[in-house]
Amino acid sequence: MVPFIQVYGIYIVLHGHLSPGGGFSGGAIFGASLVLLAVSFNLEVGARQISEDVSSILESGGALGFVLTGLVGVAVGGNFLANRAAGFPMGEAGELFSSGAIMIITVFLGFKVASTIVSFFFNIIEGEE
Repeated sequence: MVPFIQVYGIYIVLHGHLSPGGGFSGGAIFGASLVLLAVSFNLEVGARQISEDVSSILESGGALGFVLTGLVGVAVGGNFLANRAAGFPMGEAGELFSSGAIMIITVFLGFKVASTIVSFFFNIIEGEE
């Protein structure tokens, strides 16, 4: 079931600007699938899928990507997290690439949320041992 849950989580992240969902809910689904894998088998199997170091890098990278995407608007003379004003391409309404920076932001947010859930899980488990 885990690969199907992960595909669904990725779908929710990528289509969050078109339908209910987005980076937070899709990232939570994806992160929960990794926790499910670790709980179902053992911690070593879960750690092989995503180690604590990789999770920490993804967590920091997600936050950094979010901020850098926002600073693009400032760099071109607009506001933080500017979308059209920053020059991000806007496509046809209702298509996958129709939201400019919003899709980029939700992907970074999905990385951040999924890796935070995994980091919390491993930190809680390590505290009990």
